[in-house]
Amino acid sequence: MARDWVQFIRGGRVVRLRAFQPRGTLLDWLRLEERSTGTKEACAEGDCGACTVVLARRRDGRLVYEPVNACIALVGQIDGAELITVEDLAGGGPLHPVQQALAERHGSQCGFCTPGIVMSLFAHYHRPDRTGDRATVADVLAGNLCRCTGYRPIVDAALESCAGDAADRFAQDAPRRLAALAELDDGADVRVGDDASFFAAPASEAALAALLAAHPDATIVAGATDVGLWITKKLAPLAKIVHVGRVAGLDAVEDRADALVLGAALPLARAAPLLARLDPDIGELMRRFGSEQVRTSGTVGGNIANGSPIGDLAPVMIALGATVELRRGDTVRTLPVEDFFIAYGKQDRAPDEFVRRLIVPKPQPATRLRVVKISKRMDEDISAVMGAFALTLDGDRIAEARIAFGGMAGVPKRAAAVEAALVGARLADPAVWRTAAARIAEDFTPLTDQRGSAAYRSQVATNLVVKVLAEIAGVPADVTRVRPREERARVAS
Repeated sequence: MARDWVQFIRGGRVVRLRAFQPRGTLLDWLRLEERSTGTKEACAEGDCGACTVVLARRRDGRLVYEPVNACIALVGQIDGAELITVEDLAGGGPLHPVQQALAERHGSQCGFCTPGIVMSLFAHYHRPDRTGDRATVADVLAGNLCRCTGYRPIVDAALESCAGDAADRFAQDAPRRLAALAELDDGADVRVGDDASFFAAPASEAALAALLAAHPDATIVAGATDVGLWITKKLAPLAKIVHVGRVAGLDAVEDRADALVLGAALPLARAAPLLARLDPDIGELMRRFGSEQVRTSGTVGGNIANGSPIGDLAPVMIALGATVELRRGDTVRTLPVEDFFIAYGKQDRAPDEFVRRLIVPKPQPATRLRVVKISKRMDEDISAVMGAFALTLDGDRIAEARIAFGGMAGVPKRAAAVEAALVGARLADPAVWRTAAARIAEDFTPLTDQRGSAAYRSQVATNLVVKVLAEIAGVPADVTRVRPREERARVAS
């Protein structure tokens, strides 16, 4: 079964698009085609949140509301969803509770950022598990930049409007909207365009494999949180786009006794609580992983497949000994994540091959895991240095060490010399900490860029080795942490 159009619900009706640019963004469609200009364009890279819209989807028999950066989302990606923008909330009647609270609390000055803030809070308003604490609201708004208002009145408005159960017209009309979304779920392969230029969204792995075999020059897109910037910043002329978000089962999760198996198309937001259960540090990493808009769209497979040396998942996966599963045609192969990265911009993946799953071993009782992200901002920032440490202890000695860094080389990689200095050594010996830390210079020759100089990165990585070893050895958390690890388990709850 196949169709040559993308379909979604907009304002209570089904929209079918049979002709659009494969690389066309959702924001451009809204502003230039539909002429809905309430959604703003500012950074065009998914950082400021002025373009935030909400996609309502049917999942596990209920409606979920997810904030998305329309500036880097492709219009073809919203197939099967309901698109909600700031124009829709009042529906010609009274203001939505979120809008009313922002107005009453003086949560807007120039107003340019306000539509995006409203939509982020609207999505939060409809979360059944939402909490009313300031820390959660701060996380919700981490992807929305406001330069002039100040966040206190905005947070106050969020706490006021999101305190009770959702009671707006969207909640009241949920059964009908669920039924309408179910009708759109036809399981068809989608392809809009011709052989020279198309947007395709296969519905099965077999269809995806066949399409890539026929068009190995196509660009694979999962969440578009990276590819979207190729379009808006590099002006990349992408003619063929294959979206993997509709592939049945590619977002599946298998929770084994010894491992987590994560489908490549699993969004980071849905992976976060699963990974957080492995260790509080991973939970904190996932909380700081971009913004809620980014985590909603970005995927675990995409973060590995793009091969970025500063992708935050890769060092964790390497330290845990994870493997990546790839498919090409009917052939499936598996290799360690650390072997997937060959050189800067080069991965062990054929043009017509796609990442299928990640197999993530669960830490053993004797393993001590630590994950540390160093960035200029605490929230929504790219790592300057990212370190992941997995030490397996035998009494007071280190039996095995797996240490990986991001931001220190052209690829995320293990610190082999540091590991060699630790295996067999006594954990509680400070001389061991210093000796191992000094070997960072043997493992890495970092570059200087806008996030940090080579000297800075080397010093930070050296310090992290000492910090982590000291903490595992028992140095109190108030010495090694701004906030104790046990307070970081909120993501896992």
